[in-house]
Amino acid sequence: MPLTLDKSQILGLTSDGRTIAASQKLARPAVWRDLGQSALALWGECQGSSLYRTLVSLADLATRCSCPSRKSPCKHALGLLLLAAASPARVPEQSEPEWVQEWLERRTQQAMRAGRPSKPIDVAAQAKRAERRHDNIVAGLDQLDVWLFDIVRQGLARLQRESWDFWDSQARRMVDAQAPGLAGRVRAMGDRVGGSAAWPERLLDDLGELALLSHAYRRIEQLQPLLAADVRRRIGITLDQRDVLAHGDTLEDEWHVLADVIDENERVRSQRAWLRGARTGRSALVLQFTPLGTRFEAALVAGTALQAKLAFWPSAAPQRALIMERAAAPTPLAAAPEGQDIASALADYAELLGRSPWVGSSLTVLSEVVPLAGPYAVVDATGLAMPLRGSAHDVLLALSGGHPITLAGEWDGYALSPRTVWAEDRLVPLAPGGSDE
Repeated sequence: MPLTLDKSQILGLTSDGRTIAASQKLARPAVWRDLGQSALALWGECQGSSLYRTLVSLADLATRCSCPSRKSPCKHALGLLLLAAASPARVPEQSEPEWVQEWLERRTQQAMRAGRPSKPIDVAAQAKRAERRHDNIVAGLDQLDVWLFDIVRQGLARLQRESWDFWDSQARRMVDAQAPGLAGRVRAMGDRVGGSAAWPERLLDDLGELALLSHAYRRIEQLQPLLAADVRRRIGITLDQRDVLAHGDTLEDEWHVLADVIDENERVRSQRAWLRGARTGRSALVLQFTPLGTRFEAALVAGTALQAKLAFWPSAAPQRALIMERAAAPTPLAAAPEGQDIASALADYAELLGRSPWVGSSLTVLSEVVPLAGPYAVVDATGLAMPLRGSAHDVLLALSGGHPITLAGEWDGYALSPRTVWAEDRLVPLAPGGSDE
């Protein structure tokens, strides 16, 4: 049957608890009629306060429902997916009715329009804007360098007496200088002060990275092109998708989604999904943002695989990517991914840092590791340990029971944030949380 996702993967399409609870009540044949599925779609009509027509594209798990809910996927779409997964015989394969065909055709036409070339770019005007922004950034960096020097000269201890305005005002200056990446780093430094016993050491590293970034931008014409691209991106000079497609490397593979983290605030949902190529072994980070209550453009759920072509942002240590094309619907992973020992993982991360010192976090998959308590860490067969960050350690200890597990997470050079665990070939997503220290 076309739908091969299990219950946990379907529920991973949303983080809204109410939607999840309501959808499970709708995973019953009694509330549905005219159910059907084809190689392209899944559909049905759900009887609630009204009769709602619900559709799911099996290629990318996009959904459409005639209900008034602004959430995407809504409870009806999730309920339909859950029903099809639990009782496939209840959703017969058949030809798509006209209303389903119309929706699929509209989506195809929208995709074709999105791929059409835009209006010609005024190269001269673009160059003038870039020159003005460069001048603004350099002026902002001059001020930032003085601010950084004063912090080091006066000592880190005094920072505990500073108000939040000390950090926020400097961040606003970086926004005015058209360097939003620097503004984010300054605010993150302010959050770090007093956050743990090790905050002075971590903050000193932050100051060094920020100073290195400031000096690298002033010499950007002397850098290798890919490293220069990293500097621009960390400053906050972003590329749009057309530039990524034009200048980034592309790679087609069977991509395994090994971790995904969804965060929400009052207005925006974001997702970090870490993928690894089955044939190439390449790691890829796909970032998605969408207004609260709406679905992400690409359905990426930990524990699934998809045939797709990715385009990577130009970088000396390329990780971030976007999905260009998908060849088939996602399918569940058949087994736990192949991992490595801690020494190999540390060596791979060091190699990334050697290519780009602002690499941040990277995907790390460890095999045959055992969680430890007090302080929380994982240890491999060689006895080497890696510290853990977050709040799901009790879950790890319970799943392990003292036996080795396979663990996927984000390593930043200080600690591993566990995201997904395989214990006895059973996948369990781990909720994000806990201090950044």
